[in-house]
Amino acid sequence: MADLDYSAATYEPGYSADLVRGLGTERILEFGAASGRLTHVERLPARPGRQAPWPRWVPAELVTAFAGAGVERPWEHQAAAADLAHQGSSVIMATGTASGKSVGYLMPALTAISTGATALYLSPTRALAADQLALVRGLGTGFSQAVRAAVIDSDTPFPDRAKARKNVTYLLTTPDMLHFGLLPQHQRWSGFFRRLQYVIVDECHGYRGVFGSHVAQVLRRLRRVTAFHRGGRADLRFILASATISEPGRCAELLTGVLAEEITADAAPRGPMTFGLWEPPLTAARGERGAPVRRSAIAETASLLAELVRDGTPALAFIRSRRGVEAAAAAAKAQLAQAGAAGLADKVAAYRSGYLPEERRELERALRCGAVTALAATPALELGINVSGLDAVLIAGWPGTRAGLWQQAGRAGRAGRDCLAILIARDDPLDTYLVHHPQALLHRPVEATVLDPANPYVLGPHLLAAAAELPLSDKDLALFGPAAGGMIAGLVSDGTLRDRAGRWHLAGLRRAPLTGLRGTGGRPVRIVEESTGRLVGTVDEPSAHLLAHAGAVYHHQGEIYLVSSLDLADSVALVRAGDPGYVTSARELTDLEIIAEHREVELAGATAHFGDVVVRRRVVAFLRRSQETGQPLGEFPLDLPGKTLHTRAVWWTLEPRTRASLAAAGVDLAGAAHAAEHAAIGLLPLVAACDRWDVGGVSAEQHPQTGRLTIFIYDGHDGGAGFAERGFLAAGQWLRSTMHAIADCECSTGCPSCIQSPKCGNGNEPLSKSGSVALLAHLLPRAQEEQGLPRSEKGATPAGGESGGRRTARLRGDRAVP
Repeated sequence: MADLDYSAATYEPGYSADLVRGLGTERILEFGAASGRLTHVERLPARPGRQAPWPRWVPAELVTAFAGAGVERPWEHQAAAADLAHQGSSVIMATGTASGKSVGYLMPALTAISTGATALYLSPTRALAADQLALVRGLGTGFSQAVRAAVIDSDTPFPDRAKARKNVTYLLTTPDMLHFGLLPQHQRWSGFFRRLQYVIVDECHGYRGVFGSHVAQVLRRLRRVTAFHRGGRADLRFILASATISEPGRCAELLTGVLAEEITADAAPRGPMTFGLWEPPLTAARGERGAPVRRSAIAETASLLAELVRDGTPALAFIRSRRGVEAAAAAAKAQLAQAGAAGLADKVAAYRSGYLPEERRELERALRCGAVTALAATPALELGINVSGLDAVLIAGWPGTRAGLWQQAGRAGRAGRDCLAILIARDDPLDTYLVHHPQALLHRPVEATVLDPANPYVLGPHLLAAAAELPLSDKDLALFGPAAGGMIAGLVSDGTLRDRAGRWHLAGLRRAPLTGLRGTGGRPVRIVEESTGRLVGTVDEPSAHLLAHAGAVYHHQGEIYLVSSLDLADSVALVRAGDPGYVTSARELTDLEIIAEHREVELAGATAHFGDVVVRRRVVAFLRRSQETGQPLGEFPLDLPGKTLHTRAVWWTLEPRTRASLAAAGVDLAGAAHAAEHAAIGLLPLVAACDRWDVGGVSAEQHPQTGRLTIFIYDGHDGGAGFAERGFLAAGQWLRSTMHAIADCECSTGCPSCIQSPKCGNGNEPLSKSGSVALLAHLLPRAQEEQGLPRSEKGATPAGGESGGRRTARLRGDRAVP
């Protein structure tokens, strides 16, 4: 990079040399522009902070404690949120990274504790709960001693739990521990629940999909238990803290079941940021079917990180996997040595989840004093370490949501200085689209949180858990939603619940079998280290077929294991620690049956549908791929039983005249549908706050139920997760973006950046890049419907045409998995 002649650099429209002056990072941006890697640069202006006076109701001792921690006065959004909560409202703060949301919820919570109340803090990880505990204890001896704070999680010794039950006033835990430990034993925590006034839900934008739906039901059970211990008073207040998201009030209501006031005006100061989009070049390497392969995002990140170290620019690189983090750090060190700057190699460090608190604090110290200036980290850093004063952030691959992108980019410029953030595209359809369409990132609101608390596979287990905690009654139906009545009737019918004088009790069981929050139920498969018998973790049984089959490379909290065997009868997978140097992905065959159609809308040359489907899948093989290049290293057969998934899907059926027109033009219809399905799966996260592996797809040149060319995209969880429905409602934006992602890719016949999928059960055969663009043009809404598909509500009707038959078909199917 250092030897490049920048004098010939040309700046296409959208680039301006003025944007990069004075940052100390112009060498990188100039090289990116000259080489064609840098596809867009945008300047985000600085924003001054706006402070507010301390609310009069905040105790003077607490004001003094905050001042001792460096908070002289609150920002306006902190004071506004605290006032609303103190006045009796639930509230959600949806503001940017480093906006100080903790002060906003600690003001009312700690004030209430000083008058005899208790507060509950929920975080998605134990590391974040531990950091929040340190924050409270760091408010100075005067006030923090009056707040008896404790973290309770699965590792907390029983004597410490007993002590907390008697004394704690500020309890910090996770939704999982609330579900498995506190609510089933609520009678033992009666003193805490009786005085509970505030529930703080931190990082609530992460509660989405099936996990978010489970957490929503846990919070409803919490409201019910708290009201019981408070003599029927249903005045529990929620304070939710979120990254910037769309419709934060709706998110809060879906999660908690109560209305919440929105605080979205971020009053914290922010330094100016230069934001760049970066696409690694195609290489001479060839992947599946001879497709070109791009230089990996990890390799690009390592090169940029080394350049930033040479420039003396404090920098942070976000990389998804621990192996990627370590590879990037090692490559950056090696490049520095090759450039004659070996003395700078010690300034590069790696961070991953699983570090002890003292290790995290030591790394923070090294960053603050300049001993380390470049850090490669997994996203776990977002929830476990305090880093400030960075001048640059590199993001290796799309984080999954715009909210996640800006949360990571927000790590730069925390000291108010000019800063740089670069998103480096992976070899992936969505990444490819985003780096060529900056308006999709920079000029659109962030996503709304998608979850569905009424999912029957989520609601049912939580109704059983609620009945075990306290018998259910008619007044509970409104709390759990309109689907609760029918679900309770079904549970009574199958003998799981018993009706006693209008109250429903758990039948024949002392305690309800509690489902995990990270899936849709079923007996979990234990991941056990073969040499020691140590329990590494668990995975739900359907996911075990994809992630924990024999021969799979299994990742858990940044550690890498190779699966020796999977015993589904005993629900155990044996693993051994080690990195084999490759990654694996499962391939499965899929049958899909349409059960009921709920909505449809006529398009220019097709019809869009949304409804219920049954998906039957069987993993038949797995593929080994190079971690660095993605090149296939071999396919290996598997013999696993099939699985059935009752879920929801969006699908498109092509009009006969459109089919005839495409066929007459020489379009390979099967390849076009298959390619469009692959790319649509990859682009769905653009409109629905999901991960690519949350959904799957199938396509058929002629589906036996519809009689037409049909493309399905379905939720990968029993009962659905809301993602397919969101895709149906935002189909215009979704499919237009999919079409552009394919057309804009510089390959000739298709590659992993556009239409190839590493999880394809059919070996990426057949695929037609040009045909998929032509096909997608006919699946777009009419111009007047671009702002969203009209809802043509229909009663649930059997599918299959006039006969209502339920024929199944062997289809081309793909389910994306991590």
